Amino acid sequence: MLPERERHIAGYVDALPDGAAMDIKSLARSQPLYGQMAVGSALRALGVAGHLRHVRCLSGEGDQVRWVTRTFWSRTARDNEWWNAFLTAEERSSAPQGVAEAATTTAPPPWIPAEPADPAEPAAPEADVSSEVAAPGRAQSPLTTVPVPQATADRPSAAFLALAHLGRIDSRVALSGAECAALEQAAAEWFARGVDADHLTRALTAGLPASIDTPFGFVRRRLRDKLPPRLPAAAPAAPGAPVRRLMVECTDCGVPGRPEVFRDGLCRPCRDTDPA
Repeated sequence: MLPERERHIAGYVDALPDGAAMDIKSLARSQPLYGQMAVGSALRALGVAGHLRHVRCLSGEGDQVRWVTRTFWSRTARDNEWWNAFLTAEERSSAPQGVAEAATTTAPPPWIPAEPADPAEPAAPEADVSSEVAAPGRAQSPLTTVPVPQATADRPSAAFLALAHLGRIDSRVALSGAECAALEQAAAEWFARGVDADHLTRALTAGLPASIDTPFGFVRRRLRDKLPPRLPAAAPAAPGAPVRRLMVECTDCGVPGRPEVFRDGLCRPCRDTDPA
């Protein structure tokens, strides 16, 4: 049985229509009980429990390709082998990206109390659906590396703003304006590798220790140690042929990788630092 917070978030996510926003900010805005930190922790727990996986897909046709962050959801908790097989099949599939369905009979979701069946009217078996949801805004990140504008007096760069926002997410990593400027180029490298502000924020604030003596040094080290790899450019495709690539994102820090290197939705560094 999932804890109360995870049951609430799971029930809300399960009722979302396909294509609804699944980023932490959108979920926190649309339900009043939990804030961004609580929603992020709940999604992490649901990922570890086997209910969801975050993936980064290369989608498009010809030279019009973009990285899209998607969430695959299963109301039945699945083990690592099931997710690996599912995501491998999804990557190899040439069908248009949409809802992937596993037509298996399952028990009621763990966030809904079981009710006794009416002997006079047997309940119909319920199909388990693994829904994938593309978060709005993330689909706008282009595949090709683009120069990140530097901060100016009246228009700070996206990297600078992401660093400045860390203190509002968690005061343990609050940075001064001078410190944000000093780390701006390191953060801009993340954006140049296809990462958006939400991804960067999750990577820098996930699994923080109880106390941090020097936020500047801590953030600088995370920017260096968790820097995502450069993804290869898409191979030339036949005209009109869909281009499909898929990389799983760590449920905790958001670092991308192949499905088989993740266990319970976590990369190795996050598994090693997990107190559980």
